[in-house]
Amino acid sequence: MPDKNFFKRNIPPQDDQGAGSPNKAGGILARLPMLLLALVLVFLAISTLGSCFYTLSETESAVVTTLGQAAVNNNKGLQFKIPFIQEVTKINTTVQSMEIGYIEEYEGSYRNVESESIMITSDMNFVDIDFYVTYQVTDPLQYMYASDRPELILKNLIQSSIRGTVSAYTVDSALTTGKSDIQQNIKTIVMDELEEQNIGLSLIDISIQDVEPPTDLIKEAFTEVENARQNKESALNEANQYRNEQIPAAEARADKIVQEAEAKKTARINEANGQVARFNSEYAEYTKYPLITRQRMFYEAMEDILPGLKIVINNDDGTTTQRTYLGDLDGSLGGNTNQNGGDLQ
Repeated sequence: MPDKNFFKRNIPPQDDQGAGSPNKAGGILARLPMLLLALVLVFLAISTLGSCFYTLSETESAVVTTLGQAAVNNNKGLQFKIPFIQEVTKINTTVQSMEIGYIEEYEGSYRNVESESIMITSDMNFVDIDFYVTYQVTDPLQYMYASDRPELILKNLIQSSIRGTVSAYTVDSALTTGKSDIQQNIKTIVMDELEEQNIGLSLIDISIQDVEPPTDLIKEAFTEVENARQNKESALNEANQYRNEQIPAAEARADKIVQEAEAKKTARINEANGQVARFNSEYAEYTKYPLITRQRMFYEAMEDILPGLKIVINNDDGTTTQRTYLGDLDGSLGGNTNQNGGDLQ
């Protein structure tokens, strides 16, 4: 009879770490938290090590905040920072651009923004004017902390300066010769405002891109205003030409009238002076010979008043009598004559 221990000795021993062993599966599960913890620690180590360094290009500056204290780092290349203690914000310091009055939707296509571009001029006309602005961050620290939205502040300053400047020019000047003055005045105003506000931005340049009468309806009204202005100028020119033609003729007529009046005045004065002299001389003679002088003066007056006056009388006997008026009035001069030449008493 075989020994009962024979079977025990011939049964191969079972491996506790076999694939189908419950002990092996339990061991893996027991070590899983440790593996996960190790992976997390490795990941944290890599992340922490990666956060200790940052890179600055030639077009960037960094604002490094250490426990609430901010400083500017302008060193380029790979830089070190203390993890969890220092925070780094990169600032673009290249020259940037801004459009006022239009938006570039895609390359070569633009959309007008009338709320920004429509301006009113000093002569109460409208003009559609667009600007291209270039600016740059010159103080990263002020740019970060002096204002919440520095670009918006810059845009508002520019728009305010544009409206204030354009309103001081006529529409003709804004469309033609006044562009350079408008640009320079706006640039000066904005630069002064930025210096006062100190928001970390500096204006590089501002230029007019396009200027024209706004919209078709306003263009039509603008054309009518221009036509009316031209008609006004034509009427004024014609009126000035007529005035220039008439004024010399009127002045010549006025000079002629004045000269004639002066001549008449001189003649009247001379005549009056002559009459005074004559009167004085006659008065001198009158004082010498009153009767003779009075008779002579009477005769001369009658000759002037009744020159050549004759009186003709028809007699009953068929004869005629002719008498001089002066002879009868005097009673001593003149005489009566008949038609046959006889004297009548």
